[in-house]
Amino acid sequence: MSAPNIAVIDYQAGNLRSVQKALERFGARAAITSDPADVERADGVVFPGQGANDSSMRHLRAAGLVEPIEAYIRAGKPFLGVCLGLQLLLEGSDEGVEPGLGVLAGRVRRLGPGLKVPHMGWNSVDFRVDNPLLHGIPNGSHFYFVHSYYADPADKNVVAGYTSYGVDFCSAAAWRNVFAIQFHPEKSGDVGLRLYRNFVEHVKSDQRDMAWKSSPR
Repeated sequence: MSAPNIAVIDYQAGNLRSVQKALERFGARAAITSDPADVERADGVVFPGQGANDSSMRHLRAAGLVEPIEAYIRAGKPFLGVCLGLQLLLEGSDEGVEPGLGVLAGRVRRLGPGLKVPHMGWNSVDFRVDNPLLHGIPNGSHFYFVHSYYADPADKNVVAGYTSYGVDFCSAAAWRNVFAIQFHPEKSGDVGLRLYRNFVEHVKSDQRDMAWKSSPR
């Protein structure tokens, strides 16, 4: 099987080269792109990001990426959101006024008063589902976080993992072909790289069957 084409969406929200290198390490052809056509023809999409809700959504709209992203997800192809790439999947954010993509019902909320923000450093994830992207990753593994806001999905059944920082917040979400995480795998050592490896392997193994299924652990 030929190397899968994975689009790393560039919407001016963070350093994407480390994500690209991680994907290439495991045999993908990874392109950092803001071209809607690249998203449409990709075998897999990674939607990473660090930054603010409003400026990021404006960049997505200005680049004509909103409709291609929504169409890609509807088509059932593998989609991985990272950090801001999880938050923008919800309907709106306490951080600004621009609506999110609305792929997941719910809102992005600021971490509570009395907490040091951003939440920065290593923390554990209590995974609640079995999913191809989590193969070989022990429950309770530690990942690297940098964020001041967190996703709060309306449907708690989409929450794939929780992390505790003043509140038990959603640090991983799984819905149909979408898997999205609050932490940064590319900054999380071997366990983080395993997640990218799993993403590439999943796209490689069955590019026709893109419906990922999660079941309770």
